[in-house]
Amino acid sequence: MNSNSKGSALLIMDVQHSIVKNLPSYDQLIKNISKAIAFARSRQMQIIYVTVGFRSGMPEVSMNNKVFSASKERSKGSTAVANGMEIDATIAPVENDIIVTKRRISAFTGSDLELLLRALGINQLFLTGVATSGVVLSTLCEAADKDYGITVLEDCCADYNEEVHKMLIQKVFPFQSTIATVADLI
Repeated sequence: MNSNSKGSALLIMDVQHSIVKNLPSYDQLIKNISKAIAFARSRQMQIIYVTVGFRSGMPEVSMNNKVFSASKERSKGSTAVANGMEIDATIAPVENDIIVTKRRISAFTGSDLELLLRALGINQLFLTGVATSGVVLSTLCEAADKDYGITVLEDCCADYNEEVHKMLIQKVFPFQSTIATVADLI
């Protein structure tokens, strides 16, 4: 696991309040991500928060999109959506952290993440986030296709289905990434 700070970035993906608040492992997940952030800051590693976000009325979302179309329907006429999309305050960004807004599940799709990574000379990604079967899986697959080195911090990721989380971590992700814990990183 290469944590050379110049060429590495810690990606904290979809830890927005409305996404993580109902996770059974919420408290432990936030503690683990907080430890990963502290380590990254101590090594002057780039920290990038990836959030999902849309314009008012969600015009970017087609009704053909099974994942986001239900949210689009629920949000009609609501102003509460924006408030729930804030990053959990316990692990909120600070100066020099970068926030990237994406429009789909992968951190790359509909965002300028790849442009930023290339401009910063980053070739090693440490992935954290919710859900393991969503943003982590999609980002890992796309990052692998783009030839990034990838480490998934398994205890800094969570899914609403623990069996799916374990299966991905143990059987799918090892083909394209290194699997580690936050303790391994530190």
